[in-house]
Amino acid sequence: MTKLSEAKILGGIGALLTILVLVPTVGIVIGIIGLILIFIAVKYIADETKNQSIFNNFLMNFILCIITIGAVIVITIAAFGLSGGFSWVTTLQQQNITDFNTFWAQFGTQLSTFLLGIVAALVVAWILITIGAFYLRKSYNSIAEHTKVNLFKTTGLVYLIGAATLIIIIGIFILIIAKILEIVSFFSLPENLPATTEPPKTEIV
Repeated sequence: MTKLSEAKILGGIGALLTILVLVPTVGIVIGIIGLILIFIAVKYIADETKNQSIFNNFLMNFILCIITIGAVIVITIAAFGLSGGFSWVTTLQQQNITDFNTFWAQFGTQLSTFLLGIVAALVVAWILITIGAFYLRKSYNSIAEHTKVNLFKTTGLVYLIGAATLIIIIGIFILIIAKILEIVSFFSLPENLPATTEPPKTEIV
């Protein structure tokens, strides 16, 4: 079994598992396992094609995704702290305020600060995810060129469009389509790399 055929199985199964990330309780674990399998698959493809930029670009996308998660957590915690932290939440519970106008009069400023932080976190996440999708597209374009599975190019493009439109919600549905295309792309990989066509040699008379 060649590395390309192993990448076909690992990548296809991995992409399939990443869709299950939304499953309650075990979804995150399954998604991480799926991502690891895709990592291995892309590395195998890079080794088989002797083009390490395939893996490097994929790795850049992954790193940016990790940075995105960290940035969202940090910004959210910072916004919560600037808004007063648990102090105003505790005060709210002690006073048992049920009227919205009274609540807004006392805690409107804190809540506004926190919501602005959430918005800032989402904007930062959107920018980083879009940049990451650009690197993912480069990786998948290279895979398509070497394996002749042009569906990888479509997958990379749809990923980029989905990431760019994520800020207007519709991107979520586009990314789901991209994920489905990714599954099909990996399962469409050939067992061996297609033979490259060399230009005809001219005979010297």
